Order: sequence, then C-alpha cells, then structure tokens
Amino acid sequence: MPESHLTDVLVLIAVLGVGAQWLAWRLRWPAIVVLCAFGLAAGPLAGVLVPSRDLGPMVHPVIQLCVAVILFEGGLSLRWHEFREARSGVRRLLFPALPLNWFLGSLAAHYVGGLAWPVALVFGAIIVVTGPTVIMPLLRHAALRRRPASYLKWEGIINDPLGAMLAVLVFQFFVTLQAPSPTVEVIARLVGGVVVGVAMGWVTARFMVWLFLRGQVAEFLKPPVLLVTVLVVYALANAVQAEAGLLAATVMGMVLGNSGLADIQEIRRFKEYLAVLLVSTVFILLAADVNAGMLALLDWRAVALIATVIFVVRPLAIWTATIGTPMSYAERGLVAWIAPRGIVAAAVGGVFAPEMVMAGYPQAQVLTPLIFALVLATVILHGFSIRTVALKLGLASRDRHGLMLVGASPWSVALASRLRELGVYVIICDQSWHRLRPVRLAGIPYFYGEVLSETAEQELDLSDIGYLVAATDNDAYNALVCSRYVRDLGREYVFQLPTDAEDQPRQIQRPLTGRPLYGREARYEELQGRYYRGWRFQRTRITRGYRADAYFSGLGEDTMPMLAVRVQGGLRLREAGRALAPEPGETVLAFMSPHAQDQRRPAGNRRMDANSLVRRNQEPGGTLPADTTRQWERS
Repeated sequence: MPESHLTDVLVLIAVLGVGAQWLAWRLRWPAIVVLCAFGLAAGPLAGVLVPSRDLGPMVHPVIQLCVAVILFEGGLSLRWHEFREARSGVRRLLFPALPLNWFLGSLAAHYVGGLAWPVALVFGAIIVVTGPTVIMPLLRHAALRRRPASYLKWEGIINDPLGAMLAVLVFQFFVTLQAPSPTVEVIARLVGGVVVGVAMGWVTARFMVWLFLRGQVAEFLKPPVLLVTVLVVYALANAVQAEAGLLAATVMGMVLGNSGLADIQEIRRFKEYLAVLLVSTVFILLAADVNAGMLALLDWRAVALIATVIFVVRPLAIWTATIGTPMSYAERGLVAWIAPRGIVAAAVGGVFAPEMVMAGYPQAQVLTPLIFALVLATVILHGFSIRTVALKLGLASRDRHGLMLVGASPWSVALASRLRELGVYVIICDQSWHRLRPVRLAGIPYFYGEVLSETAEQELDLSDIGYLVAATDNDAYNALVCSRYVRDLGREYVFQLPTDAEDQPRQIQRPLTGRPLYGREARYEELQGRYYRGWRFQRTRITRGYRADAYFSGLGEDTMPMLAVRVQGGLRLREAGRALAPEPGETVLAFMSPHAQDQRRPAGNRRMDANSLVRRNQEPGGTLPADTTRQWERS
C-alpha cells in the first residue's frame, strides 16, 4: 500500500471521528449514533473507507489496543464510594445477571434464531457485554442521577472484560472439543485468566503508585508512561491467557483511580481526552468495515432474534437477578432496558466467526453481521431513548438549570433567595458552618465542606446543576474551583467574581480562571460593601411591550443587571465586557442601590430615606432577617 494512501486513511478516520463527536454535541444526540452513521456513510455507502482493504491485518490489533486503553480509562472513573452506594445492585448485575444473560441469550439464539448449539452458546456469551465505549457517552448525554448511573457504569466496565473472557473460553471449548478433558481445560483457563488479569493489573498499578509517590517519574511523563504501561500489561496478560489483558487493564485503572494520588485528576483528564479519540476511531473502523454481503446473511429469524435479545432476554435477566436488592422499580426498569453493545462485542464477534467456520461450524459465518446488527440496533434504540425513559422514571434531571454558589456571604444568600423565588434551584457551598447559618435559616440547600475534596465528589449531586459562580473573597481559590468544575459543566457555564488581573500582573491570569461575572464593580469587597449600604436584588420582567432596550436605557451606575432567568428556566449570566441581552419573557435580576429601588417603586410605595429601605429589605424576598445581618456584621 502506498504510504500516502495510508496517511490519507488515518487522517480521514480522525476527521470523521472528531467531526462526528462535534456534530453529536451540537445536535445533542448520542455520539455513538452519529459515529455509526459517519462510518456507514464512508464505508459501505460511499466506499471511501474500507478498513479491511485500506489497513489490512492492522485493523484488529489497532481495535484491541484501543479497547484496552478505553477500559483502563473506564477503570479510572470507577470510585469505591460509588460501589459502596450501589454495591448490592452491582453485585447482582455481575452475578447472577451475567450467567442469566448468557443462558437466556443462548436459548434465544437456538430456538428463535435457529443457530446450532455451539454457535448459539458463543453468541450468548458475546451479547452479555455492555461496554463503557457506549455506556459512558450515553451517561454524559442523559444526565442520570448518581445511583442509576453507577449501576450502568460499573456493569459496563466490569462486564466488558469478564464477558469477553467468557466468550473466548466458550469459543475455545468448541474449537478444542476433541481434547481429552475439554471441560477441565476450559475451567482451568477461566480461573487462570481471571487470576492473571487481576494480579497483573493490581501489581502494576501499585508499582506505578510507588514510583509516582517517590518522584521517580517526571510530571509531564506520567500520562505517557501510564499509557505505555497499560499496553505492555495488556500484551503480557494476553500472552498468558487470551483476553485476560482486558481484565488486567480494567483492574489497573480501578486501583490507580482509587489510590489517592494528588495528580490523579490530571491523569484522568488526559485519559478521558484520549478515550474520546479512541472510541471515535474504533466505531468509525467497525462501521466502515460492514459490507452488503455480510448483511445479506441476515433473514427474518435474525431480526426476531435481535428483537428477542433486546425486549425479552435482557429485561428478564435483570429483573430476575435484582429481586430483593435495594434497587427501586424505576432503577430496575432503566437498567433492564439500557444495554447497548459496543466495541468489544463487535470485535470479538468479528474475530471468532471466521475461526469457528474453519473449525467446522459453517453457521458461524452469521455471527459477524448478527452481532453488528445488534450493536447498531441497541445503540440507536438505547441512545435515543435513555434520557426519555430516565425522565419518565424520575431518574434524570429534566433541565440542568440549577446554580451552585461557592462562598456563603450576604450577597450570595440574597442572590440565592431571589433566584429561588423565580423557581431556580440553587445550592450554596462553604467550608464554614458559621457562614452557612444564614443559608440554613433561609431554607436554601447547602453543602458544608470543601468543594475540591473527595467528599464533595461523593456527596455533591450535580445532575441538577448547570451553572457555577465562585464567589469567595479569595481570587485564587475561586479560580481553582472553576478549573475543577469546568470539566463537569463546560467553560461557558462557569463564572467567578472578577479579579484585578488586568491591573495587577501578579494576579491569576484570565485563561486559568472562570468567566468574570459582570465586571470590576462585582468584586467581592465591592459587592459586600454595597449590600451593607442597602443594595438589594430586584427583578424585572421583559415583555414585548417593555423591551430590553427600554429597560437598560433607564438604568444608571447604581444598578447592576447581573443575570436573566430564561423562560425555560435556564440562566443568562452577564460576563464582563459583554452586554446582557434578555429576550421577551425573560426576567432580569439586578443588584440596585436604595435610591434606584426607590425610583422604580410606585410613587405611593416609595420610602423617604435609605434606612427605612434597608429595614424593609431585611426579609426573605430582599432577603435576610435583621438578626442574620447583625451576626454577619459581627463576624
């Protein structure tokens, strides 16, 4: 193959993968669906990309190495506190759900699909896999509550290597059926593969932790060293037992993710970026390699089998396996429905089919198109339905329009109280129990503790949170909080009180901070000082008769329009240097001086002096009790 052609193919794969991810983000579609569509369009429809032709024997090794890294990244995201919270359900999803899925899937393959028992048992073993390559993107898309998300995430990541090993051992059982003691040999291989995978993954992870803690690896080398180590462990474990490398990579990720390394977040972030690229690459390769001849092997019995697996086998296995667990009916229903098959299922099926045909099982040629059709059907069905089903069952946040305020102060409590009147969910976070007292008195949800700690990661549920404002008196801390939550919320939704970076070069520079809220007038000291001088929040509804330009034309320097609440419940926060542009139907929330409040009040209700105005605002709409303000002043 010409070198230039190979270069063009690799560039095309990267462009299609990243382009599909971007388009899915813009359309708010599951990324896997768009990736499959791009791969099918480039492969069987246009013929521009045919991996088996363009890459030849490189296709399967590339896919296998990508899957190993993806499983390692998935293992990094598994936290023991999530397992403790959902351990009963997770255990049942591994056993007895996994063998039940195998048993029922094999029965369906034989009696519904008409497959011979050897092929049916291999098919049943392959379909138990629900991998992280499809589960993780779907969870990001659906914004599930923490516990049901933990069930699906743990099942997908743990079942992937275990299901692959089960499929390998069933396959080897029938290929080596003439051996003297095939059953004993298969059991020995299963036990040996699990022991080798777990041992190599655990030992390697502990060794890497030992190296990192003693400074034996430079900071900039840690991610690439880990990447190479994962590939080496995968290859060594596979040399001992086929597919044991997947288990080793997963265990290594789990141990590292729960090791308490100070820089584990940076490592996890690097691996997450890498996993997005690898998932994109693998799905483009698999979808583009489908051809019309493979699909022609499918008949009505294949369609009936796929439908049976989706609508009967999985739900029956999950409902049976989770009897007596703390899982709610809604959680059991969601987990029973959501089971998209992914890379491992497609890759294993593509490898086993030709080898079983050569071993004397001609019916195995249908495995590859059958597995790929199941992957495509489950990705489309579950990808487009997961959020709708989760919302119907009350297991997902309908709209992530809530605001997290970091830093309890008179100003932040006043803002939170006003937003709650407008139906916006607000939570205030602070490390000081004393500063949270007015928050508790006002009935505002709060988190007591360090928002950068592992405790916050365990206890803070961000499923309702779409925006963050870091509003403490420490600019550096505000920047650190913003940089931590950018990954969860997106940079356009993370704000902090303005800093003096423009005037003082020694301050934290803009790229490391959140978006500055409003402008220089919104610095911490300025906001608190104005609050004690009687400034309060006032809301104004923009209508078609009273448009935004009319509202802003009457404002002076003693009014700070800081945000707008949209009709659908979202927020439009004003960034420094940009004008707030509310639309008809939205409500503007402005921080106003006593004089501005008095001017906007009907003439008969105006107060004669600022002191009476301050006293009037010492109430939950404006917004704190007088004794609360005095306590703050004393502190």
